[in-house]
Amino acid sequence: MTHTATASGEAPPAVVARLSRLDRFLPLWIGLAMAAGLLLGRLVPGLDTALEAVAIGGISLPIAVGLLIMMYPVLAKVRYDRLDTVTGDRRLLLSSLLLNWVLGPAVMFALAWTLLADHAEYRTGLIIVGLARCIAMVIIWNDLACGDREAAAVLVALNSVFQVLAFGLLGWFYLSVLPGWLHLDGARLEVSGWEIAGNVLVFLGVPLLAGYLTRRLGERARGRAWYESSLLPRIGPVALYGLLFTIVILFALQGDAIADRPWDVALIAVPLLAYFAIMWAGSYALGRAIGLGYERTTTLAFTAAGNNFELAIAVAIGTFGVTSGQALAGVVGPLIEVPVLVALVYVSLALRQRLFPATNR
Repeated sequence: MTHTATASGEAPPAVVARLSRLDRFLPLWIGLAMAAGLLLGRLVPGLDTALEAVAIGGISLPIAVGLLIMMYPVLAKVRYDRLDTVTGDRRLLLSSLLLNWVLGPAVMFALAWTLLADHAEYRTGLIIVGLARCIAMVIIWNDLACGDREAAAVLVALNSVFQVLAFGLLGWFYLSVLPGWLHLDGARLEVSGWEIAGNVLVFLGVPLLAGYLTRRLGERARGRAWYESSLLPRIGPVALYGLLFTIVILFALQGDAIADRPWDVALIAVPLLAYFAIMWAGSYALGRAIGLGYERTTTLAFTAAGNNFELAIAVAIGTFGVTSGQALAGVVGPLIEVPVLVALVYVSLALRQRLFPATNR
């Protein structure tokens, strides 16, 4: 994105006023991208088949390209020489691990069984979404909300490591073991740890390496002042273009499923809305309670509330099939998550002035 408000200490109205036109009307662009994708999926015969013909790690190649384009500019903004200030913040790191790998999956499990007890496929799909912790789009929401870029990079990397190590184990626990203990009907999740590792390597490792090398080589060649004031504003908007392209392709792939089962979509949306509200608000309150500043509180909240829907969809399709209810639940995830987290960007900026007055002076 193109703004530089994180370092400026400006109040939210000033922050919003300084956003580029692209950033300022982000909800509109995202709404149009979602609508365009749904229309394309409905009106162009065979488009979904063509888009899925080539895949990386089980994810459509066009979506993969969009994700890489989306993440690269934001990771090029990260001050890699400041990462030690984040890794030394034990409050932030431990809170993030607790929220992402203990509370997040548990909250989604509870909501899925409470609100979708009679819909086994949708329930299982939502649990998979809850297990797939954020590694991608959260960087965009954090940047828009003026969160701590370096902290976001560290937490996303931490989540990625745990994703590889814990996703399959947690899937087995929440879909097989825990339902048995509670005398509920479970459904076993079969997922390859190597596939998850491959997804992490491609969708985080490639843009992270590109962003690091861009900053390293750019500062070495022309200096930090030129890099921050000249190069970053040029490549910044590319992240939004990648985001919008990804949304169009994602919804084009699933346009039929969403349009053909609108009531099922609404049914799945209810626990998702509750989940995002609980995780974001609870994480924000925790960050405030343990004394984190605005930037890191915001980063903690968005990294806890966001999910890696790309991985969730890939796992649901690979395990249960492209037409399964589990796959539909995965698809509804970004349908709800994208507009909700965009709205929470504006909520966060409003709370900045009220709850963190020191950052506005």
